[in-house]
Amino acid sequence: MIRGIHHVAINTPNLDRLVAFYRDVVGFEVVESTGFEWSDSPEIDTIVGIKGSASKVVMLKAANSYIEMFEYQRPAARYADRLNPSDHGYTHICLDVTDVDAEYARLSQNGMTFHAPPTSVEGGRIKTVYGRDPDGNIIELQQLAADHDMSVQQLRGYGS
Repeated sequence: MIRGIHHVAINTPNLDRLVAFYRDVVGFEVVESTGFEWSDSPEIDTIVGIKGSASKVVMLKAANSYIEMFEYQRPAARYADRLNPSDHGYTHICLDVTDVDAEYARLSQNGMTFHAPPTSVEGGRIKTVYGRDPDGNIIELQQLAADHDMSVQQLRGYGS
């Protein structure tokens, strides 16, 4: 039985910079960082499907969500360009917020860039905005109405 999503992973060319952003600006907590790296590990090479891989890893947490960050030393990244929301693959992570306007202002002041100001959709039941972290990864901030069927209040009893 699949219970849900545990974590999203991000590969970055600068682990320290991206961890600092998600920890100090976004508010995630580092839960695993010391000794969490590999090099020349046949087991991990098998898991990730890359022979001779090497990476540093940090795991961060906010509420019930985790972000796992990698900084690969081997092999070198094939693509350095930023993804657009229309590109194939994972295009963004969405953070549930209680006040999208306040988070938009706070994160803007701390270096996050946004495509536009927060916008209301579904007759005001959702207020959302897309922005980019220091690596250019897209982060959506989303504020749901308390009675929205996907709101934290509505999902609180799930899995208990």
